[in-house]
Amino acid sequence: MSRRESTPPSSPPPRLLGVQRGDADDRPERAEPLSDAEREIIQDTWGQVYKNCEDVGVSVLIRFFVNFPSAKQYFSQFRDMDDPEEMERSCQLRQHACRVMNAINSVVENLHDPEKVSSVLAVVGKAHALKHKVEPVYFKILTGVMLEVLAEDYPEFFTAEVQMVWTKLMGALYWHVTGAYTEVGWLQVSSSAV
Repeated sequence: MSRRESTPPSSPPPRLLGVQRGDADDRPERAEPLSDAEREIIQDTWGQVYKNCEDVGVSVLIRFFVNFPSAKQYFSQFRDMDDPEEMERSCQLRQHACRVMNAINSVVENLHDPEKVSSVLAVVGKAHALKHKVEPVYFKILTGVMLEVLAEDYPEFFTAEVQMVWTKLMGALYWHVTGAYTEVGWLQVSSSAV
């Protein structure tokens, strides 16, 4: 029996939303804090990206939904859209893209304030766990898609070094979001949906 399958020694964990609470092993390791130089790199490169936040956000979501169509199950407005051009014209998709990019912007603007970053990501995580019932694995996938799009669309800014720093930030984002899921008693049911 693997660690993931083992039962905790205490009483059975409470159930929430039809899934069982996971133990600490379900959560990724906490990433090292960003250095001052890394925060500066992120803020400088984000400044270039955020000038086109809606278009970049739309590109990210379209790639996400095209490459991982199971993610569309959480969006009644574009669940049945398969055509990337139709997605690009969707007002609802554009609005969600702006929300995603604005959340990332709040994180980037507050990198000097870890409590604020934790607070922003806790709100995002709890909303997606409780209200939208999104499996947390989709956050990991989305951060990877975002890194791909940024590297392709901004090759002059997203050098190998910059990509490593952004990968570190995305790992921290995922850690905070999954922390919010853990706090509300969510266990990732399966990653086989993707």
